[in-house]
Amino acid sequence: MTSPRTMEAYALGARQFVEYADGQAVNMLRPGRHDAQGYVNHMLAGGRKPAGVQLKVAAAGCLYRALRWAGATEADPFRDVRVPKDRTSGLVKRPPYSEDELADVIEAADVHARFLVFLTAHAGLRISEALALAWTDLDEASRRIQVRSGKGRKARTVAMSTSLARAARQYRTLFGAGGPDHADGKRTTSSTQVFRYASVMTARYHLEKAFRAAGVPFRGFHPGRKYAGTRLLQQVKDFGRVAAHLGHESVDTTRKGYAALAVDDLKDDLSGW
Repeated sequence: MTSPRTMEAYALGARQFVEYADGQAVNMLRPGRHDAQGYVNHMLAGGRKPAGVQLKVAAAGCLYRALRWAGATEADPFRDVRVPKDRTSGLVKRPPYSEDELADVIEAADVHARFLVFLTAHAGLRISEALALAWTDLDEASRRIQVRSGKGRKARTVAMSTSLARAARQYRTLFGAGGPDHADGKRTTSSTQVFRYASVMTARYHLEKAFRAAGVPFRGFHPGRKYAGTRLLQQVKDFGRVAAHLGHESVDTTRKGYAALAVDDLKDDLSGW
């Protein structure tokens, strides 16, 4: 049930811990009682945010589960480590792209990157969900997207905005099933898939290029998804509908992530009394 992106992040985190242990002469199979906390303190002192440290701790803990499974050690050094909680809202730490920023990027991007921006910032799709789309998953007439590879392998149906449905029709005209993948007629991917990008890293390269051309700092794919959630919550003021749209496992996840926005809206409502 683990997503490929999580697997990549855990693999990277495991390698980074091994490099740290080697540099600090830590005996990985017989770690000292303070070695794991020392790793945490080292990352915090280096400026890494608590959320990032927590991910690295999870990766290192996963490595030790594998080592115990293999019978290489009985150590579980990360079981009791403490990572300080970051009380800053996610919307503050990593805010969504603004309407003007996205408009500038859409204008500067090539046709593939432009449609990917629409899917993340209007439909709120995760990058893995967008890249997994097949042409049969898009229904421009009814303005629906069928997401079949959501987090935890959960499927959902996502509504298209008017502008996204228009962009989908234009994109299908150029690159839809049965047509060429490029304007010059050269085919590079299966005609069943919406995107030619072979990996998240390839998609990132092309989006970074589009953002640079627009003069907008690229902060990753997630701020586009946050834009979708922010915009929808402002329109419907219903955490449940936003959670369903974004594919959150729990409404509590949505409420926690967008609580600051709800408070701001309440202040705006009260200011008009």
